[in-house]
Amino acid sequence: EDIKRAAVLHDLGKVGIDKSILSKEGPLDLKEREVIKTHPAIAAEILREINGLKGSIPAILYHHERYDGAGYPLGIKGEEIPLSARIVSVADVYQALTSDRSYRKAYPKAKALEIIKSESGKQFDPKVVKVFLQVVKKIDAK
Repeated sequence: EDIKRAAVLHDLGKVGIDKSILSKEGPLDLKEREVIKTHPAIAAEILREINGLKGSIPAILYHHERYDGAGYPLGIKGEEIPLSARIVSVADVYQALTSDRSYRKAYPKAKALEIIKSESGKQFDPKVVKVFLQVVKKIDAK
């Protein structure tokens, strides 16, 4: 339940980010990227006082950490990243890749899965990627 809630609320902190940054069509500059990086902490702060959502905060706060340690906000890596955040990270990127954005069209599902596979062990936990791909395959088989 905590992961499900985190998956829905992980970008809540973007309510504190200027719309001109969120809807910018071109690449963000360094200052704008630093502003965007504050959205997980903003979301965690908003949710901190809601007892029923406290269990979702680690996934929300750390969903932009990378398995290789190159993420944010703390630059933690591997198993240091809460499992819930590693799961939300893969789901978030898949949803982002398969959705139209102000700066690009949605990728086809096969291309999105290829990108996720290529980031296994770098951006994403390889075990989470493996299970994610199995789930997607099972859903496609239905």
